[in-house]
Amino acid sequence: MALTRLLPRPHTRARMDKGPTVGRVIVFANQKGGVAKTTTTLNLGVALAEKGLRVLAIDLDPQGNLTMSQGWNPDEIERSMFDVLVHKLPMSEIIRTGEIDVGVASIDLAGAELALSSMIGRERALEKSLVEVREKYDYILIDTPPSLGLLTINAFVAADGVIVPVQCEYLSLRGLVQLENTLSMIRENLNPRVEIQGILPTMFDKRLLHSREAVEILKENFGDLVLQTKIRKTVRYAEAPVKGMSVLRYDPTGDAADMYRDLAKEVLDGASARQHA
Repeated sequence: MALTRLLPRPHTRARMDKGPTVGRVIVFANQKGGVAKTTTTLNLGVALAEKGLRVLAIDLDPQGNLTMSQGWNPDEIERSMFDVLVHKLPMSEIIRTGEIDVGVASIDLAGAELALSSMIGRERALEKSLVEVREKYDYILIDTPPSLGLLTINAFVAADGVIVPVQCEYLSLRGLVQLENTLSMIRENLNPRVEIQGILPTMFDKRLLHSREAVEILKENFGDLVLQTKIRKTVRYAEAPVKGMSVLRYDPTGDAADMYRDLAKEVLDGASARQHA
């Protein structure tokens, strides 16, 4: 019950957003690690690409898990998102093509926040870098680090919407309070359009009462912002990155792939609803 009172009613302006779907920037954020941000960024991107859409995924996490999930070693990448953000290298020069296009990360990205901290306009570095490529894509998906630091703030400033993957456990839900507070500050000062567009339950186990109750608390507090798709636990999500591929390529007919196809349909249905609102 205490947790229910902690969760805020979110700002709802995004439901009325009539922005274009071309070049729509969606950020995947949660300051808690291990909630399937990277898994969702890649697999949703591939599911959208299956539908013929042009997708760019950007790895903004110094751990480079998204980059590794397409078979590239962040330790061996010479030019990456660090160079884009800090040295203003054109985004097009660090994009690699795998199952989808990826703005790759290297180990250098760990120093990006310190390097950016003394720069004027540091919160808009990513937004400015996207100008060059935004019209080339239907969707730009950004994987963020497990923090609300300067890299994640850059993502929020560039974003049209935020999807929050939330592990179906009580303690995971508490972080939504801090994330929504951060978004409120971003709206007031840097990007008035940024909003939570969806909350994605992940690591859901329908056999566990704990998982089901966590989803119910989300729905009580956030209503239709909670996406209908639930990403259930399966070992396929751990196996696919080892092979350097999405789960849609690793096991294309399996349940794990179908969950992200369902999520892609829900995201596209939401985009269509915004256009006609």
